[in-house]
Amino acid sequence: MPQPAPRPTWLSSEARLARYLAQPVVRFLQVEAAGGLLLLAATVTALIWASSPWSAGYDSLWTTELSLRAGPLHLDEDLRHWVNDGLMAIFFFVAGLEIKRELVTGQLAARRDAALPVAAAVGGMVVPALVYLAINVGGPGARGWGIPMATDIAFALGVLALLSRRIPPGLSILLLSLAIVDDIGAVTVIALFYTDTIALGWLAAAVLGLVVVALMRRGRVWSTPAYVAVGVGVWICTLESGIHATIAGVALGLLTPARPLLPQVDADLVADRLSSDAEVTPLEVREVAFELRESVPVAERLEHLIHPWTSFLIIPLFALANAGIPLSRSALADAAGSAVTVGVVVGLVLGKVVGVGLGAWLAVRVGIARLPDEIGWRHILGLSSLAGIGFTVSIFVSALAFDDPDLQQQAKIGVLIASTIAAGIGVAVLRGAAARPQPEGVVVQSVT
Repeated sequence: MPQPAPRPTWLSSEARLARYLAQPVVRFLQVEAAGGLLLLAATVTALIWASSPWSAGYDSLWTTELSLRAGPLHLDEDLRHWVNDGLMAIFFFVAGLEIKRELVTGQLAARRDAALPVAAAVGGMVVPALVYLAINVGGPGARGWGIPMATDIAFALGVLALLSRRIPPGLSILLLSLAIVDDIGAVTVIALFYTDTIALGWLAAAVLGLVVVALMRRGRVWSTPAYVAVGVGVWICTLESGIHATIAGVALGLLTPARPLLPQVDADLVADRLSSDAEVTPLEVREVAFELRESVPVAERLEHLIHPWTSFLIIPLFALANAGIPLSRSALADAAGSAVTVGVVVGLVLGKVVGVGLGAWLAVRVGIARLPDEIGWRHILGLSSLAGIGFTVSIFVSALAFDDPDLQQQAKIGVLIASTIAAGIGVAVLRGAAARPQPEGVVVQSVT
């Protein structure tokens, strides 16, 4: 007797709500630039809200206190700090997963392939910081030198995705690798230079928690809830130690296995084991599910699971909480005369172009790296311009660098202006860039 055809899910059905709302939303979320577009929408919303007659509501919302208590332990933060210290730790955890993957199996695993993005990223961090310091040395804003070092990967890749038909595919890979090295630098700067006091007891407890995670991994403990419980403990200890809690996210990401437990699993053979039986038992399904799941690295599975949440919820929420700058005439006038704003703008727009371009040129010149196929120096120029989009981490560092709200505001205005200019220059340069011609007979391959 023939089996009835499986019924379609509601999402794939012809229901009016599914067709006109749910399906377009799913298609939007699958677009590479979608995260950048949501980030942009959240930024614009925050700016309009903070500059509107309802700005008091914006401030009141994000300064609302929220307390969590468990016996003698209590955490008291306002909503903005819960976003910055809590949710952003998840964002940096995903960054740690990406760094681990690239170091183990990605472009940063091979020394020659890694040389170009590493050299470009180092130049793109050092030169902007020096430019900023040259403008602010001896002034109240000197502590903000870390602000123009960062590259916002969501915005930069979003802009690059809009030009996908005009650029070689290897350029996106190069930008992603550069941004990952940039993330390593940003995390290092935050840990070493933007931590004022350290509670050694709490820090020791955080390190002990990381050791426990490493031992659990070595002992092949597979319980996800167990890792979550230890990870939350590491986050709390890091927060209480005085080191920014996002460092815990990166450390946990780097400890996540990037190679599969069962690398030799053949999915077809596993499926045949099930289909050959007249009746499939729950135990067989559980065993097969385990084998298939563990044939994919834990880091890759977690990145696939969490990345949409960071791109489509956490980062836009961070922008909504932190980009609310009242763009009044007086605020803009103060920013125009501020060495902090000028330092951020010049550092991100000019410093990134010089630093990234010079780093890449030196690496190729001395022979430790080569340009990927189809990528020419005009592509590198456009890429270095897009690296000046420093939105998320730059705003994050500005909150760590300055206690003075006026300096924070001036830095954030500089980040907004610089990111807009950098995106415009990058798009203009890349729109006119042609693929680098290849010698006759050469097979073109993108670097992966």
